[in-house]
Amino acid sequence: MVKIENLRKTYGKFTALDGMNLNIKKGELFGFVGPNGAGKTTTMRIMSGLLSADSGTVIVDDVNVTESPKEVKNKIGYMPDFFGVYDNLKAIEYMEFFASIYGLEGKAARKLCLEMMDLVNLADKENFYVDSLSRGMKQRLCLARCLIHSPELLILDEPASGLDPRARFEMKEILRNLSDMGKTILISSHILPELAEMCTNVGIVEKGRLVVSGTVDEIMAQFNNSNPLVLRYTEGQEESLRFLKENPAVDNISIRGEKVYIGFQGTAAEEAALLKSILEQGAMVSSFGREEGNLESLFMQITGN
Repeated sequence: MVKIENLRKTYGKFTALDGMNLNIKKGELFGFVGPNGAGKTTTMRIMSGLLSADSGTVIVDDVNVTESPKEVKNKIGYMPDFFGVYDNLKAIEYMEFFASIYGLEGKAARKLCLEMMDLVNLADKENFYVDSLSRGMKQRLCLARCLIHSPELLILDEPASGLDPRARFEMKEILRNLSDMGKTILISSHILPELAEMCTNVGIVEKGRLVVSGTVDEIMAQFNNSNPLVLRYTEGQEESLRFLKENPAVDNISIRGEKVYIGFQGTAAEEAALLKSILEQGAMVSSFGREEGNLESLFMQITGN
């Protein structure tokens, strides 16, 4: 659905994108994660045809954004991080205004607008003025507006920013439903755990480049391989540790309470061989495995902070 190759963009002396490469398959709910200023919004604006790149290519559903910007805009629904709402309009009037931009008017337009509002759980707010809605409701109204022309790709820049926990939960449920309907969704955030719960794949960007991408489990496994092994002994710990200290593949050993932490750089097969040698020395081990990192520490490790 989306293919970005070697995308570059500078603002004066500041490099916003430095060879960005990104692939999103049709039907994915893709999380675009990175610290503020990493290049997420610039990438999304170029994808949406709102900003020109210095070089590189962006293909959306086999259409080149640079060569056919109008055709691409018909395929996407873009929700910026800061969007304007018309406070003197009722919610349904706001929706009908945007429907008219796509040539939809009259009863058919109103019916479609009400369906989109129902989809984002705003069916009972059609006659409320926009400025009377909560921030979470305004976010959902903007999302409904993005769906009016039935786009194949949704580009959502920080849609949960500033929302309370209940509003965040509602937004996540709506995005899951849209994904189940077959929509391809690109959603950005600077908080990895926020996206990990709902995205099929994530890409982490830093300094204008995609650093790593895949499922959260794949990324966690990749980086957890550098974490220490954690063992619990029931018998033979002292003798086993003397044996491990002589193993050239063991970097360091520390004991914290009932757990033994072993610095060990090796593959899964080498971990299994190490465990086998420990057991052959006569030790009894009740648990063995890599220490699991959390998403926050993983994000900080990947982005170099």
